[in-house]
Amino acid sequence: MSSDENKTVDEVHQEAEQLPEELSPEEKGDESEDGAPEQASEPSVDAELQAEVAKYKDQMIRLRAEMENVRRRSELDVEKAHKFALEKFVKELLPVVDSLEKAIEAVAGEDEALASMRQGIDLTLTMFVSALGKYKVEQIDPIGEPFDPQFHEAMSVVDAPNAEPNSVIAVVQKGYCLNGRLVRPAMVMVSKAPSGSKVDESA
Repeated sequence: MSSDENKTVDEVHQEAEQLPEELSPEEKGDESEDGAPEQASEPSVDAELQAEVAKYKDQMIRLRAEMENVRRRSELDVEKAHKFALEKFVKELLPVVDSLEKAIEAVAGEDEALASMRQGIDLTLTMFVSALGKYKVEQIDPIGEPFDPQFHEAMSVVDAPNAEPNSVIAVVQKGYCLNGRLVRPAMVMVSKAPSGSKVDESA
């Protein structure tokens, strides 16, 4: 064999050695099992973690909103308790006011002997009502006003040609409110409405 042929054979062997070895079927299988599935599993784990984070975030938002609602309800309850804690006490005092008003009516007249008594009772009543006013207790004395079923209770309906229909022409007993909430309605007499209509007690 000539030197040229030997040289060619040597070159062929060298080139063959430089080529990367082909993977065996087992190695190919190992790569597909160890590589591709592992890459596919990573996105799945990330998705599960993101879903879990979103779940806990939603629960936290709901819990925070619920706590805020509880706080607001508590504040409203405390505010109402402060405003209307005196309601029962006020109801107990109203008969005293009624008695003073009736006493003034009883001693009304020209009798000089009762004048000083009348003045004393009137002064006591004024001071009493003023003291109630300091605690947001207001009188309802709706004489001449339109009948309002939310604050008035009609004792009777009478003819009153000179009064507006469905208006209060007399107050039998004054009403009272505490911080704008009705404690006792005013007992009133109402002018009769024109023929064919009635006093609206539910308006």
